[in-house]
Amino acid sequence: MPTLNVEIPEETLISLKQDAESFSKELRLLAAVKLFEMGKLSSGRAAQLSGLPRVEFLAVLGRYGVSPFSLTREELAQDIANA
Repeated sequence: MPTLNVEIPEETLISLKQDAESFSKELRLLAAVKLFEMGKLSSGRAAQLSGLPRVEFLAVLGRYGVSPFSLTREELAQDIANA
């Protein structure tokens, strides 16, 4: 697996009260959630990036206000109306 090095100021870790390893895990999760929300990664690939099983990743999305469903409210309403 390729490695990406990101420099994080020590002050940031102190402010967040996290060590580098826990912050790295959280950063991967946050990136995965955002990339999934933007439609750039599927839920499976986003779960892989986050290091979580897919079902757990989908459950975590709600914590960040992201729906696991890709339909907009309007599309969902139209689907319901057409059912």
